Amino acid sequence: MGFHYQNLTISPRGWLQEATAEPSSHYNCRPEGEISLLVIHNISLPPGKYGSTDIADFFCGKLDPRGDPYFSTITGLEVSAHCLIRRTGEIVQFVSFLDRAWHAGKSEFQGISACNDFSLGIELEGTDFEAFAPEQYESLIRLTKTLMAVYPLITRDRITGHSDIAPGRKTDPGPYFDWNFYLSKLSE
Repeated sequence: MGFHYQNLTISPRGWLQEATAEPSSHYNCRPEGEISLLVIHNISLPPGKYGSTDIADFFCGKLDPRGDPYFSTITGLEVSAHCLIRRTGEIVQFVSFLDRAWHAGKSEFQGISACNDFSLGIELEGTDFEAFAPEQYESLIRLTKTLMAVYPLITRDRITGHSDIAPGRKTDPGPYFDWNFYLSKLSE
């Protein structure tokens, strides 16, 4: 039986029923332990451009390096997130929540390294240099509430930005991400 919350349903296999599924091969089995951290990221491909299939292609290992000069710098990287929230609010899922997506890289949270082992990674289509769309916040809040209900070790204190678990290496979700608004809506 799946879990249903705020009109979102996660199947027993860890897939969000309302998301567009784009299964990635860039994942592996999660080690023993509980899912206890949510990491918020941002991404745009090419940098600063929105609305293409390039992010999905990148996470699925299908990005054409000829599509943009920047792509040659990331070709061959094996990266994924559990979900992407597009500017329209559409949620795309790449990896089951039960599996380990490759989103955090070298990382540490509260003294524990290898955050991919115990975290979920949510990417927002965006950059460090402009505001995110209201539709993205709406979807992120609904998804976060659902994830917190299904994985109760994810609490407000265990939601973080990529920049917080990889300081000096990563800057996302960036200064335009409205943490106060987002976190305040989680208790409504």
